[in-house]
Amino acid sequence: MNDSLQTALTRLRLSGLAASLDVRLQEASGHHLSHREFLELVLQDELLIRRERQIDRRTKVAGFRELKMLDEFDFSFNSSIKRKQVFDLATGRFIREARDVLLIGPPGTGKSHIAQALGYQAIKNGSLVLYRSIFDVVRDFLHDEALNQQDKLLERYLKPDLLIIDDMGMKQLPKRSGEYLFEIIMRRYQVRSTIMTSNRPLEDWGKLIGDVPAATAILDRFLHNAEVIAITGKSYRLSRGGHGAGHMVPAAEEGQKKQTRGRRSTADGGIVSPPEDTEPVMALSSEVGVQAAET
Repeated sequence: MNDSLQTALTRLRLSGLAASLDVRLQEASGHHLSHREFLELVLQDELLIRRERQIDRRTKVAGFRELKMLDEFDFSFNSSIKRKQVFDLATGRFIREARDVLLIGPPGTGKSHIAQALGYQAIKNGSLVLYRSIFDVVRDFLHDEALNQQDKLLERYLKPDLLIIDDMGMKQLPKRSGEYLFEIIMRRYQVRSTIMTSNRPLEDWGKLIGDVPAATAILDRFLHNAEVIAITGKSYRLSRGGHGAGHMVPAAEEGQKKQTRGRRSTADGGIVSPPEDTEPVMALSSEVGVQAAET
């Protein structure tokens, strides 16, 4: 490649084409490619490089805690997680339809892995993604509120095609957390998709947030058009960790029951559970429609 051609490709920002041009010229000569076939090849090279760079940029912007992929997930460990359901979500259809996803279950059962893997796949499918733990969300808003920059921050949470809020239920949140979370969920409702993970049952959210009416309003909107993956079983981390091979630490049985039973909102802003003979799945209520996961 001569200097003038290299300069022209650089000015046109065709670095992918420039990198493969010499190889493609030899290929065209050796295989007697037509001009059209040669042009198609070099343009495909450029598009491939641009796509890879876009994925890298968007992955950095997303801010994942760890880069996870679905093909790394051990579905055989926990039969309550349906492989087909997760891979259906990976197609990105729920994002195009502005639906939400809730992953709920005991610690260590793969919620964060699945959420981040779905986020990375969404980036590969062309979506903008933002990953934040619930603590990051609250910290962001407390900081920007002090600087009077809430509107700018809110735009950051509203712009992505997919927002992932992880770790709901790890510990009680500071005051006004419910206001911040409600604002995000309300503004994204039926406009953009959100994935949330929680290791605590939904009826505990009011206590965690410190605001039962806000928790009820959040769940009312978030669950209205959400797909719920209710996970039960043992911690994968503990079973593979420093407790010896095959040592399993079961999740609390009662916690599993609470996480998989249906809930409904009450008129006074509370969240109540159904009677004890309710089937152990996330049930549909008249106020909050949930597409329940198989357990």
